[in-house]
Amino acid sequence: MADPWLVLAAAGAEAAVGYPERLQRRAPHPVGWIAAVIGGLERRLNAGGPMRRRASGVATLLVAAGLAGGAGFALDRATAGSAWGLALAAVLGAFGVAARNLHDHVARVGRALGAGDLPAAREAVGRIVGRDVRGLDAEGVGAAALESLAESFNDGVVAPLFWFLVGGLAGLFAYKAVNTADSLIGHREAPYTHFGWAAARCDDVLNLIPARLAGGLLCLVGGRGWRIMARHARGHASPNSGWPEAAMAGALGVQLGGPAAYDGVIAERPTFGEGPRPGAADLRRGLRLYLRACVLLAVALAAGGFAWPR
Repeated sequence: MADPWLVLAAAGAEAAVGYPERLQRRAPHPVGWIAAVIGGLERRLNAGGPMRRRASGVATLLVAAGLAGGAGFALDRATAGSAWGLALAAVLGAFGVAARNLHDHVARVGRALGAGDLPAAREAVGRIVGRDVRGLDAEGVGAAALESLAESFNDGVVAPLFWFLVGGLAGLFAYKAVNTADSLIGHREAPYTHFGWAAARCDDVLNLIPARLAGGLLCLVGGRGWRIMARHARGHASPNSGWPEAAMAGALGVQLGGPAAYDGVIAERPTFGEGPRPGAADLRRGLRLYLRACVLLAVALAAGGFAWPR
């Protein structure tokens, strides 16, 4: 396990700086390197019958996670035992977290909604969701942004920090490789139905604990939502995404989910929560809830740091 203070330092570094867009244009985020490896292997290996595609998908996942985890393991060894090494490990760990960038993206949606600029709000939310956004009304944009905020609280904050704590940089980097693979190829639709099977299943396993922690944190800071989370979370197509999304809906007293269009096809999704559809004010409340949950997570890491044996 990693020292909780190291994990907290990485989270703090990312929260303070994020990964600015100007830097992104000059130096692509390291997650982009993993995506390039996965994309290259997919173009070469995703062919043939179902069994061959599934085997090739397993091999692709093993290569991507092995390279990322191996690099993290080497860096763990190289940075151990010195103050400068630990500082470097904290900086490297910050690349695996996305708390600041997630907040900034969702806040951009909230500002556009608050100003009544629906086209700008659609454009902003289109950068963080995979659904069709052209036909969304203001409530649809708010719901999409809150769903993305809740799900990404797990994928971009809780789960990376959990695996950093459990497995050091090796655990963090391996998790990011699996999560990136799931985003790129872990789809049920062709041509990824068989090729992406391993990525989707492995991502499900790695997020089992973090997703429930994320939902619990949102309910704790919201002071409610436990009943909605317990009742609605399992209705999601994913075994994990429903936990933070249902918790967000319950904590805010709004309704999320429902039908959504993907590539022109309407997907019938369950609803989460029992309140009205969210508006701009609810999105602002969701961002405050998210920030409080991040602070509570930081407090838990600090408590772990004080209890960490020296």
